[in-house]
Amino acid sequence: MAVILNALLQDILTTIVILESIIGSLGNAFMALVNIVDWVKRGKISVVDQILTALAISRTAFLFSSMTSLLMTLLDPASLEMRRLRRMYTISLTVTNHFSIWLATCLSIFYFLKIAIFSNSIFLTLKWKAKKVVSVILMVSQIILYINIIVTNIISDRPKVNIPYRFISNNTLRVSGLFLLTNTMFTLIPFTVTLITFLLLILSLRRHLKNMRHNAKGFQDVSTAAHIKSLQSVVTFLLLYTIFVMSLLFQSWNINSQPSKLNFMVFWSTAIAFPSGHSCVLILGNTKLRQAFLSMLWWLRCCKHKCT
Repeated sequence: MAVILNALLQDILTTIVILESIIGSLGNAFMALVNIVDWVKRGKISVVDQILTALAISRTAFLFSSMTSLLMTLLDPASLEMRRLRRMYTISLTVTNHFSIWLATCLSIFYFLKIAIFSNSIFLTLKWKAKKVVSVILMVSQIILYINIIVTNIISDRPKVNIPYRFISNNTLRVSGLFLLTNTMFTLIPFTVTLITFLLLILSLRRHLKNMRHNAKGFQDVSTAAHIKSLQSVVTFLLLYTIFVMSLLFQSWNINSQPSKLNFMVFWSTAIAFPSGHSCVLILGNTKLRQAFLSMLWWLRCCKHKCT
């Protein structure tokens, strides 16, 4: 009975991973396509749309890299013993995951600088130069990526700790502790930045609402709505991000165990939920993307009626 239940859960998780990948790929492709088409039509593109487009492309690459690696690990784990292929596997995951996380972090920082309200002179300077702040953060992240790649190369060349996940003779999965721990530590850097941004945004919203009560102007002004809308997006991003990081930490803490295939699929389902779920939230939270999505649904509905 336990074996049947375990197999059933594995099949369910496999289906979830596939659905997450499809939804995430379609969502990110849609987001990138809408922004690129709008860019061609208008001849210019805003900073937010630039970040969203780059984020969508990086997440599409990450999902493709993740699914390729997952299928290789499950169907042909022996192929990952090849040093060249193993290095391509680890580097592709490291690079695509890095850009996916850091671009999302930059998006949160940009929204924070544009929407939050503080009288501090340093904050006002950063707010005025929000575009440059994002550019500097991306440049700094490239240094972090370079260090991450060097460490990943060293780990991937180790003879006994050679791949992130590998099957052993009894068909269980073994976690490469060094690889996971290293990438978890590098992931915690943008996670900490996002967390600080989130806390500061809450503080800004709290002060703003307090001032609105004193001034008796109500709560439906544009600034308050922007605060709440941005806060909702950041909360969702932070929630998915936290689940992803906690999953990495959990795997790192159990590096000496040999988890089952079920645990392996649980990890991948939570990992892929992050780039897939947050992209859907971005589409629904962005006016242009949401309208384009509704227009697409209306067009598909009309096509269906014409066909029938």
